[in-house]
Amino acid sequence: MSTSIERESLPAVSRHVGLFLLGALWASALVVVVGLTLAAWTSRAAAAAPAGTPPAIKAPSGIGRHATPAELSAWDIDVRPDFKGLPKGQGSVADGQKLFDARCASCHGTFGESNEVFNPLVGGTTPEDIKTGHVASLRANNQPVRTTLMKVDTVSTLWDYIRRAMPWNAPRSLTPDEVYAVTAYILNLGEIVPSDFVLSDKNIADVQKRMPNRNGMTRAHGMWRVGDKPDTHNKACMQDCPEAGIVTSALPAYARDAHGDLAAQNRVIGPVRGVDTKLPPLSGTAAQNASVRKTAALATLGMASPDAPAQTAAATSSAATLADKNGCLACHGVTDKKIGPAFSEVAAKYHGQSDATEKLVAKIRAGGAGNWGSMPMPPQSQVAEADVHTMVDWILRGAH
Repeated sequence: MSTSIERESLPAVSRHVGLFLLGALWASALVVVVGLTLAAWTSRAAAAAPAGTPPAIKAPSGIGRHATPAELSAWDIDVRPDFKGLPKGQGSVADGQKLFDARCASCHGTFGESNEVFNPLVGGTTPEDIKTGHVASLRANNQPVRTTLMKVDTVSTLWDYIRRAMPWNAPRSLTPDEVYAVTAYILNLGEIVPSDFVLSDKNIADVQKRMPNRNGMTRAHGMWRVGDKPDTHNKACMQDCPEAGIVTSALPAYARDAHGDLAAQNRVIGPVRGVDTKLPPLSGTAAQNASVRKTAALATLGMASPDAPAQTAAATSSAATLADKNGCLACHGVTDKKIGPAFSEVAAKYHGQSDATEKLVAKIRAGGAGNWGSMPMPPQSQVAEADVHTMVDWILRGAH
């Protein structure tokens, strides 16, 4: 029976094999035709494309998109020492003084001399430094504080930093002309340009030739020269590595309590907020001091924990959203003092005063110092008037 079936199946098998071979021939012919078509299309596309044009890459459907020119330009704002990237514009020393008084003086002092919040901007340079391009006081070590104009070697660095990071409470809010004006005023304070000077993209290269520390920056290291060797020579440890050392820091005794308890003023970044600087310096070993500091820091954080429900509830209000958006919560807690007073303290101070709203609105607008200690508050002139009133009403209600 099996032999009969096998014999009867041979013709059918032959037919299947024949059909398979015929299909294979058709498939081979189709591959050849498609290949020739693609080759012809590719050669035409290559002939049409300019020399050196990279092949177009089609993004997968539904995954991302190309960045728009506006999005790229928003990030590409750096100004290099050769002034590549510097936008056109101009600003006078006189206009810069007005802007500086309104937007910068609360932190830097009227003449850029304040050392209260940040290091002074000006001071420590001489007319001779402007001639030589070397700041003599950097070598003589006779200047108590190194100012910005003592250290910076390129005016492009000064211009670029002001544009991208200042004012501290509203970075990138200045127009290019305003940046030129503020830069001109700072340069005038350092006697680098005269009081009637107008700084612009056309003369800034000439100003560079008068920067006091223009010849004081070393370039003999790998971080400056692209493709050079790095300025460190340690090899990465891959096994049996030593334990990481305990990193600690300390303030000199005379500076520990200069601004009160720093633990209550530090911004909340991570689980540890700092230590009580009103306590005397620690005298134990590094490991013992680290343990004590950690315990004190966690205790400080624990003291702030009762505020968590209030903070969470406050965060749901539109006024709290405005306060967070405008950077208010970086310096003020709801019931916990940070760099500035808690909102609950502000509400208590102004409680019952008929003109409390007007006073607080004016204070937010103009900034100032002295009401809550020596730490200044920058003016918040960039915040919309309606938003200021919304936040003031919320603060005077105890921020809830």
